[in-house]
Amino acid sequence: MEDVSPKLLKQVQDSFQASFDNDKRLKKIYEKIEAGTATYSEANDFAVYAGEHLAKAYKQITSADLPDGRMYYNIANSIIPPTMTNNYDLVSQVATQIQQNLNEEAGIGLKTITPELNEDRIDGIVNRISSEANFDDISWILDSPIVDFSQSIVDDSIRENAEFHGEAGMTPKIIRKNAYFGCCDWCSKLEGTYIYPDVPQDVYRRHDNCRCKVDYHPGNGKKQNVHSREWRKETKIANNFDFLTKPPQRLMMIIKIINLLFMVIQKNFLQKMEPFLQIKLMVMKKFTYSKVQI
Repeated sequence: MEDVSPKLLKQVQDSFQASFDNDKRLKKIYEKIEAGTATYSEANDFAVYAGEHLAKAYKQITSADLPDGRMYYNIANSIIPPTMTNNYDLVSQVATQIQQNLNEEAGIGLKTITPELNEDRIDGIVNRISSEANFDDISWILDSPIVDFSQSIVDDSIRENAEFHGEAGMTPKIIRKNAYFGCCDWCSKLEGTYIYPDVPQDVYRRHDNCRCKVDYHPGNGKKQNVHSREWRKETKIANNFDFLTKPPQRLMMIIKIINLLFMVIQKNFLQKMEPFLQIKLMVMKKFTYSKVQI
């Protein structure tokens, strides 16, 4: 029986490289990294794009390309680990460079931690896909889970560097943001700002097809403005408004504040105008009385 592994591996690699090289979004992220303006938000976007390109490349494989329509272990182990490891290399390099830039910007003279490759996760996909008799029944595992794997590299980079900075006596902040309005209850409960060491491990976790973002700002109360690249000391007032990051609460609170301000302004206006209204009333009465006398 012919070994189809080399042919399929090259097919996946060529497809991935072609789409990766032509992605203008990735080029813009590389430019931001070079300019020192990229943040972990860009690292997450990079991971998603790279994961999507690899998932798309895996779609080049169909059951018709496989013996008996099955991806046997030897085939899966020849194709999946090298291509997923390549994604790890790309994403981890981006995350490491961004973390180094953030450290330098914050004046932190600590080394940057690069997360290790999660080989158990790759092995799990290989074992799962090779256990199915029909490749088409399990091909979904080479789609969204591949993007999730790429994002987990960024999450691990954030977690390990934050823990390293925390152990060094700093106060790193971890910020988890929902991907869109109306996220699932589990993600919505995790959204918010956390200060090390009070960071639940679930903050770094994600379910299948989860596109929520985890961001990181190095410690000592400093937070980076991702638009101006300026660092500012956060005040207690700013911290008190962290709950406004959730869309429903934010909208309702803005409405309440506007209504309250309107009521205060209206009340103050009427109080200040009361003497003038009384004078106007007296003048009108006098004018009316004089007119009647005439």
